[in-house]
Parts: sequence; C-alpha cells; structure tokens
Amino acid sequence: MAIERKFIEDSVTRYQIANFLKEKLERVGFSNVTIQRTPMVTRITVEVANPGRLIGKKGKSIKFLTDSIQQEFKVNDPQIAVVPVEKIDLEPRLIAYSIAKNIESGKPLRALIHSSLKRIIDAGALGAEIVVGGKIAAKGAKARSMRVAWGYLPKAGEVVRQIRKAQVTARPKYGAINVRVSIAPPTAVFPDKIAKQVTLPNVLKYSEEKKEYNEEVPVAQEEKKPERAPRRRK
Repeated sequence: MAIERKFIEDSVTRYQIANFLKEKLERVGFSNVTIQRTPMVTRITVEVANPGRLIGKKGKSIKFLTDSIQQEFKVNDPQIAVVPVEKIDLEPRLIAYSIAKNIESGKPLRALIHSSLKRIIDAGALGAEIVVGGKIAAKGAKARSMRVAWGYLPKAGEVVRQIRKAQVTARPKYGAINVRVSIAPPTAVFPDKIAKQVTLPNVLKYSEEKKEYNEEVPVAQEEKKPERAPRRRK
C-alpha cells in the first residue's frame, strides 16, 4: 500500500509543479513541461517561447525558480532545463494565450480568430480548430460560442493523442471568455489518411532489357564498284 501511495503522491506533485510553472512562466510564453523524478534528482524540462527572459541575467531568474520549487514542493535537487519552442504558431497554448490577451485589450473577436487560424495553417498544420465561448458580444448579452476550423482533426480514437490542445481563459471587463485551440501538427500520422501504395511492374526496366536483345548490330557493307559503261561496237 505504501508503494501505491508513493505513486499517487508523485503524480499529485507533478500536477502541482506543472500548474505552478504555468502561472509563473505565462509572460515568457510557457508551452509545455515534462517532469521526470528519480531517487537522486528531479528533471524538469520547460518549453518556452522566450528562453533568454526565463534564464535571466547570469541565470538569476532560473535559480530563483529552482529554489522556489524546492522549498514549496519539497523536491530533492530540482534541475530545470529550458528548451525554446521551434514553431510558435504550432503551439496551441501560445495561440490561445495570444487570443485571450487580444480579447482583453478589446480587439474584434471574429477577425482575431480568423487571423490566428491562418497563422496555424501557414505554419504547416494538418488541421486546426479554435472555439471561443462566453460573453463574446458585449456586457449583458447572453453567452454564446464561435468556432472556426480547417483541415483534418479527428475527435475520437487512438489518433486523438497526437492532437495538441490548450485552453486559456480571457477576463475582459464584461465577463470571462474561454479560448480552446486544437492543432494537428505536421508530424501527426493518421492511418485512414495514408494512401495505399500499389506496386507496379517496372516497365521501364523491362523495356530496357528488351532493347538490349533487340538491338541491331551494325554490319559492315561491301563497297560497290562503279559500273562501266557498255562499249560501242564499230
């Protein structure tokens, strides 16, 4: 029973650390976190859009973050590795956070989600969906939702694990608005979309081999002597 309790405690600690990092690293473009606990150390890999800002001058910011995790969650020797995000427009959390901040600043919602969807498409995604729900009209209006989608985005089955999803809440003056972004990355492989490859006979190779057998060998022709004109009889 002690082993099961240990596994549960480790899972809860990972969840708490992940939520702590989401709140603390929101301004540096937090995207994802991977936590691996060992008997000696706890390796924390953080993906952010602005790694330089997270590390800070002479590593002061990253050291302060490491000490905070160690004191608050009682983690033995945490080691934080910072990884930059390769393509910001393919990270659903960064897209959702950008939409939420623009909503709070008062930008038009319809143009905002359409431009965000175009950014995802231009980045090479296989499919994408943006759903915005809440009091998106104005103060006092009923809550409703707005959805834009493009491409192929499965909703069920084992392939759903390949879909990247994120959810961020915008808090303008007239009420909370939920922003959900789902992206099918270019690296996703969907079995129902794989084209069936048909093996055809190598016609070109066969014709080349056939040509070798049918190739005519040039034969030296004998030179014809010029014909003499017939002699006239006297």
